Amino acid sequence: MRTNLQINSRRLWDSLMTTARFGGTEKGGIRRLALSDEDRQVRDWFKAQCEALGCTVTVDEVGNMFATRPGRDNRLAPIAMGSHLDTQPTGGKFDGVLGVLAALEVMRTLHEQDYETNAPVEIVNWTNEEGSRFPPAMLASGVFAGVFSPEYAHERSDRNGMTLLEALERIGYRGPMKAGNHKLSAMFELHIEQGPILENEKKMIGVVTGVQGMRWYEITISGQDAHTGATPMYLRRNALLGAARIIEAVDTVGQKHQPGVATVGLIENKPNSRNVVPGEVFLTVDLRHPDESALDDMESEFRSALEHTLPALNLAYEEKKIWASPAVRFAPELIECVRDAATKSGFAMRDMVSGAGHDAAYVARVAPTTMIFVPCEGGLSHNEAEATRPEECAAGAQVLLDAVITFDQRLVK
Repeated sequence: MRTNLQINSRRLWDSLMTTARFGGTEKGGIRRLALSDEDRQVRDWFKAQCEALGCTVTVDEVGNMFATRPGRDNRLAPIAMGSHLDTQPTGGKFDGVLGVLAALEVMRTLHEQDYETNAPVEIVNWTNEEGSRFPPAMLASGVFAGVFSPEYAHERSDRNGMTLLEALERIGYRGPMKAGNHKLSAMFELHIEQGPILENEKKMIGVVTGVQGMRWYEITISGQDAHTGATPMYLRRNALLGAARIIEAVDTVGQKHQPGVATVGLIENKPNSRNVVPGEVFLTVDLRHPDESALDDMESEFRSALEHTLPALNLAYEEKKIWASPAVRFAPELIECVRDAATKSGFAMRDMVSGAGHDAAYVARVAPTTMIFVPCEGGLSHNEAEATRPEECAAGAQVLLDAVITFDQRLVK
């Protein structure tokens, strides 16, 4: 059976702009850290919108939200759509948010057209996808998929010492449902590309076949605080100098192993005074590659740089890997549904592997999963200037709707 349901592009755009007010910044972006007051506000708004459509909203023990619309056969596990509503400290209006609000638009379209799916359909808002407040990233979807225990997630703390459990309870989003007990027939995640490929090739839809592997590390480099005027250069133990050389070494690793990437994205210098030789530096390293063996090589070379660079400067260091997400291949049957949906609307498309991590990468361990990408201007993301055009958002939502309906029809054949 073919359907001709059409999403309401204006309504989708209005929802994006409305929710951008929760944590909106002067530069036009969003600061909505996981489980902050702003996150509570957008969660409350999202819950109310879903309940207005007759959906049942449930919350699990790590704050994941599930808004479910019944189907013809509720013995079938739900077909999920979704992403996340939390943002980076200087995030944009579309990263993650588009996936949740496009799913809401799909649900609104099904509701107003009185379209009955075979299986239940639901929207998921995954907690703390960004990991910018409570590292690692994709934390709550990782609990859902059995990668992390609920206790591990609850014990993660932000830089001020508040644990995720305390933050959940503070905003009232620690739910009673056991994480992971909720089975899915499939999950589709719509997202902006966060890169420049679709825009450069003038393609509207990215058919995402998988996600590259990624690993995160934390390093503390220890030297000695000392007076800048009274301490000669040859007697200094300058932790910031060591950090500078490690940053350069990490960049060299990334340059050598392209299409892999290597990044130092966070650095804290202590005591951070203009007339004190820095005695301690904390920094993070992010390594990514589509091939696990290449990622092993990158890790080995990065650790070798630590071993050979820092002791030579009379510096000590501690390094720990805090997160590892292996490369993921998405479900062929769902990828086919996305291709069919894009073809139906006549959208230009191309296959691609995601360079960024997403909740779908963990959910793929426990349910058939895939992703849909739409372009973003200049490939810019994790930035307040992040921009995606209304017609691109609408195209992604339309493909999401048609892919879900196609899979739902195939589910009972």
